[in-house]
Amino acid sequence: MIPVLGFEGAKVLVLGLGRSGLAAARALRAGGAEALCWDDGEVGRARAEDEGFALRDPMTGGAFADVACLVTSPGIAHLYPAPHRAIAAAYAAGVPVDNDVGLFFRSLATPEWDRMESPPKVVAVTGSNGKSTTSALIAHVLGAAGMECQLAGNIGRGVLDIDPPGDGGVVVLELSSYQTELARALTPDIAVFTNLSPDHLDRHGGMGGYFAAKRRLFAEGGPERAILCVDEAEGAYLAGQMAEGPSDPRVIRVRSGKIGDAPGWELSTRKGWLSEVRKGRQVAALDLREVPGLPGAHNHQNAACAYGVARALGLAPRVIEEAFQSFEGLPHRSQRVAEIGGVAFVNDSKATNVDAAAKALGAFKRIRWICGGLEKDGGLDGLWEAANSVTKAYVIGREAEAFALHLGDIPSEVCGDMASAVARAAAEAEPGETVLLAPAAASFDQYDSFEARGADFIAQVEALTR
Repeated sequence: MIPVLGFEGAKVLVLGLGRSGLAAARALRAGGAEALCWDDGEVGRARAEDEGFALRDPMTGGAFADVACLVTSPGIAHLYPAPHRAIAAAYAAGVPVDNDVGLFFRSLATPEWDRMESPPKVVAVTGSNGKSTTSALIAHVLGAAGMECQLAGNIGRGVLDIDPPGDGGVVVLELSSYQTELARALTPDIAVFTNLSPDHLDRHGGMGGYFAAKRRLFAEGGPERAILCVDEAEGAYLAGQMAEGPSDPRVIRVRSGKIGDAPGWELSTRKGWLSEVRKGRQVAALDLREVPGLPGAHNHQNAACAYGVARALGLAPRVIEEAFQSFEGLPHRSQRVAEIGGVAFVNDSKATNVDAAAKALGAFKRIRWICGGLEKDGGLDGLWEAANSVTKAYVIGREAEAFALHLGDIPSEVCGDMASAVARAAAEAEPGETVLLAPAAASFDQYDSFEARGADFIAQVEALTR
């Protein structure tokens, strides 16, 4: 646990008592604060009481009179489409609002670091797609190289749940826009930006607000080094904002399909190869085509980001390449589940938006595509080029018929549920084809999470083998 510093003897109100909220309450108590807890649900409140925390309803009169700070969970709206009423009450009372990520950055460094030969470092990864795989891959590479490494944030453990890092330790954080937007302190040593595509727009008031939330990771404290994918305007903008000049080594640009003209530090992925270029000269090249846990161009971009972090931390290209080979990937992200009769079954339930689904489709040829669910704003524009490899779509979800109508000329069949979709795709698939779950939609019309949706796909595939 990371004890929260700066609130000794003060009262801090914690709103939302899921994983991050309860962890924040424990860390506040460990740092000498009095954590007062509240959740709109009875189950959350009961959990807090079971751990000895006092409850305080933030909507009662004078609830914030003696409170130093309100700490809120990332899933609770603090601005758009409207602030939660408890957060609005904190604003009205002039009480600062923070989250567990902000508490983490203000509390991580301690006087003990001055006695360490190599003080710990924090790597933070954000972006619309690929941040989970990139974060996990960074942690895998560092661990394979013998470095102390902990993975936390939007993946793995809560940021305040980890152990205080030791000499030379590295903390890798996956951070969502919900987390970066509100954190009052954001000071990673190395920050990574993967990409930006429309997502969570209601929570950020549109694309501008969404990008602004991501940008804070690079603007608040200014990381010592930034790895930025610059294929999109937002990444190029960040590089332009952070670099002091074209050859500034603090900025590592990542490009897909070509090597840029800038004389600085660049990584490019093209036709399955990762190239490292410094000052116009190629200094290393890695073959990613046969890395089993990183299929497709989108995963090659993730690999380039992880490579950039590892190089910034002093690892040699050969060490990184060897670690890539043993990376098994993440559940629900281009996860190869089985091969039956020459047909591959791949679970990419994490492809909850159009951009992620397009990248998943681009990784395979001759696809039987299982798609559908709770469609997001913007429709399916952006999928059509990647969908050229789709033989047929099998549509699930409560609004499967409407979703199928949006597929245009792609042959499709309305299946409704996962069991029917897997059975029909498997029955029609031929050797050499891939049955791919890449929904291009949220899961909440039929499942509690994308993980539950992916688990159902796996269960249906496993049933085929029986």
